[in-house]
Amino acid sequence: MSHETLESDVDSGQDVSEFNWDDYLEENGALSVPHHAFKHVDQGLQTGLSPGMKLEVCVRSDTEGAYWVATIITTCGQLLLLRYEGYQDDRRADFWCDIMTADLHPLGWSRQQGRPMRPPEGVREKHPDWEALLEKALADTCSAPAHLLEGAQRGCNPADLLSPGMSVEVLDSGDAKVAWCGVIEENVAGRLRLRYAGTEGLPDSQATLWLFYLNPLLHLPGWAQEHGCTFRPPAALLPLRTEEEWEEVRQTIANQPQDCSITEEFYKDRPSISPHSFTEGMKLEAVDPSAPFCISPATVVKVFDEKFFLVRMDDLREEAQTDQSGRPFLCHRESPGLFPAQWSLKNGVKLSPPPGYQGQDFDWADYLKQCEAEAAAQHCFPADPSDQCFKESMMLEAVNPLSPENIHVATVTKVRGQHIWIRLEGLKQPVPELIVHIDSMDIFPVSWCETNGYPLQYPCKPKVEKQRKIAVVQPEKHRALPKDSSPDALKQQINSQSESAGQTNGKYCCPKIYFNHRCFSGPYLNKGRIAELPQCVGPGNCVLVLKEVLTLLINSAYKPSRVLRELQLDQEGRWQGHGETLKAKYKGKSYRATVEIVRTADRVAEFCRKTCIKLECCPNLFGPRMVLEHCSENCSVLTKTKYTYYYGKKKSRRVGRPPGGHSNLEGGVKRRGRRRKRRKQLFVHKKRRSSASLDNTPAGSPQGSGEEEDLDEDDSLSEDSGSELQDELMDDSEYSEKKSQPPTPSPSPPETPRPTRRRRKARSPSYSDDENQPPSPKSPRSEVPQKLCLDSSPLEWSVTDVVRFIRTTDCAPLARIFLDQEIDGQALLLLNLPTVQECMDLKLGPAIKLCHHIERVKLAFYQQFAS
Repeated sequence: MSHETLESDVDSGQDVSEFNWDDYLEENGALSVPHHAFKHVDQGLQTGLSPGMKLEVCVRSDTEGAYWVATIITTCGQLLLLRYEGYQDDRRADFWCDIMTADLHPLGWSRQQGRPMRPPEGVREKHPDWEALLEKALADTCSAPAHLLEGAQRGCNPADLLSPGMSVEVLDSGDAKVAWCGVIEENVAGRLRLRYAGTEGLPDSQATLWLFYLNPLLHLPGWAQEHGCTFRPPAALLPLRTEEEWEEVRQTIANQPQDCSITEEFYKDRPSISPHSFTEGMKLEAVDPSAPFCISPATVVKVFDEKFFLVRMDDLREEAQTDQSGRPFLCHRESPGLFPAQWSLKNGVKLSPPPGYQGQDFDWADYLKQCEAEAAAQHCFPADPSDQCFKESMMLEAVNPLSPENIHVATVTKVRGQHIWIRLEGLKQPVPELIVHIDSMDIFPVSWCETNGYPLQYPCKPKVEKQRKIAVVQPEKHRALPKDSSPDALKQQINSQSESAGQTNGKYCCPKIYFNHRCFSGPYLNKGRIAELPQCVGPGNCVLVLKEVLTLLINSAYKPSRVLRELQLDQEGRWQGHGETLKAKYKGKSYRATVEIVRTADRVAEFCRKTCIKLECCPNLFGPRMVLEHCSENCSVLTKTKYTYYYGKKKSRRVGRPPGGHSNLEGGVKRRGRRRKRRKQLFVHKKRRSSASLDNTPAGSPQGSGEEEDLDEDDSLSEDSGSELQDELMDDSEYSEKKSQPPTPSPSPPETPRPTRRRRKARSPSYSDDENQPPSPKSPRSEVPQKLCLDSSPLEWSVTDVVRFIRTTDCAPLARIFLDQEIDGQALLLLNLPTVQECMDLKLGPAIKLCHHIERVKLAFYQQFAS
């Protein structure tokens, strides 16, 4: 099949915005190849800075601009999470910074520049002898390289260093001793479109080629001269110009100044080439790189040196023997598509006989005898590692080898060792399956094209007019990583939008969105996780920036699925912006929902404020305005309980009902899932739930009831919030069948103001045991602590009251956690064992002990105030 034929098969006029990978994978019931399987993509996103490196950073709280040593904890694209020297394993003072804007320098810079070095206040408190700590840190050998923090390479990944217009040298794919100059015309995340020098005005099919920047054929200017290679155009280009014209081009190239500033980074991640053992005349099985559709016999026709040799596909036809029309290709030991003889037979793959072969079935023994040749030994080929994650039916994006400017949706159809067979989608006429090595630099993870703004060829389907439906947040099968699951790639896309913001319509350019972590975080968001977010995101395209902001907020929640439900679009009439699918993961399940995102800059501030109110947090928690010291909402004096008064949503519907009548099941009828085997109860007292509440498991903040693990995964999430807890607990119908039992006197709880309203009649949940009779001293019941007698309702407890109560128990050392996380009475009643372990980072023993006291408070609450 010719190049022109395959190009004409590509569906034209495709709009990448019409294709959605998530929907396509779901429709086909397929998984995507994991992102980490594409090593060359990950290498192109690395900045060179890695966790453990030390550097000097300007101390934020120091008014005199002093510097101090910090260690890199995490890297996320050009964002770094730093920890000041002296905090050891304490992460409370960790902070994010942007490499491009932060005042960062290698170790020793401050002293060289005569700048003061002084630790922040927290380090001075921990280490009065901080001078010794400084000397030890400066003597460390793990300093971040200076060239990665200063100059042109600051914050850049290796792929970004090769900019359009830069010249490189390309090794001839048919001769390891010939190289020629190529000019970068386009750089798509490290995939370079090169035009050979002196080919201006010639057809692109002859004058251009696509190579990933890590390809061993690619070198920086001056490489050919250093290694004694002939500097001339490839053989296919020589007839297109006269010898004098090529010489003139060569002189022009020689007079150009060479840019050697990126040499070190350019070679850092390139795969090494090991020496080979091939000799001329050896026979092997190979895939023709120009048409990688089958495996056929081939011959080593030339050996250049210990690294490179030349292979030609066998052709037994008479005309091929006279003119040697088969074009050889350059190889090295690790080149893809090279196999020992009999490999196809051993792996159950069809071997295509060479053209002109006489006989029904190909036999290697007869063929070698006929050619009077020997087969390359097994040790000439690299061993096949067993660790690879490509599976049949997985999907990815792949380059069309006959039309390399096109990247297609592709499906893995077969896996054999380190090679895969893939089928290109999006062609009008089907083509044979491609044979590709798993380390090929011409395959990419799903959404790579969308992330980097490159058109993707995908299969079109007839457009059917149908009413838009908004899906309720529900558990789904584990599928591919979503297009927004990659924080590095999305930030790179936002940054690229930012660079061109001045040249595009400002109407769609979003300003910086700040995370003001000092503001009140509300019942859904974890204050500690909010503090670890970057200071800001953007500027850039409105949809991209706000999508990243919402993703960060969802991942900062106690229950990401709960926040996703709050943000989802559940009414057709509210659709005024841009619908985006966001995802969340919680307890091993994946959830997704359609969320409305505004598209224009003039609506960004209103969007951020309304979203904050949805999440019952301070309206200034995130938005285009930075809160320095004092928040205009005075949110610092509010607790989770009080804040609901001012900004909480007033909902009249019952707890746990799906919004808008939507259901995950046919006909809107909710089915009871089969019950799993119950865990052994860990507490003496446990609230018994009715069948109605069992299907509507509370998912409020900060924690749910813990009963959801007893339900089948087909059950949808319920909807409630911290502000609805009182309605649920005070609903008489919830306790109408419970028996009243007089409370047993017990030690008093923390001192809290008595409520002004008349105390309700005490009511307790029903138990099978008779608690009216005092236990016998010899009875096992005597080991159970006495029930509490509360002076005030826990619903009215402040954070201080909760802390005071915890300090009266044997869990007093944990009181600090309640104070830091601002847990008031309402939040206390929502805590259970799984969420205590997860959000307070406690081991099982202390968590059980703490939850035992919480259960005592719950029991006393139901007995005294739930009527």
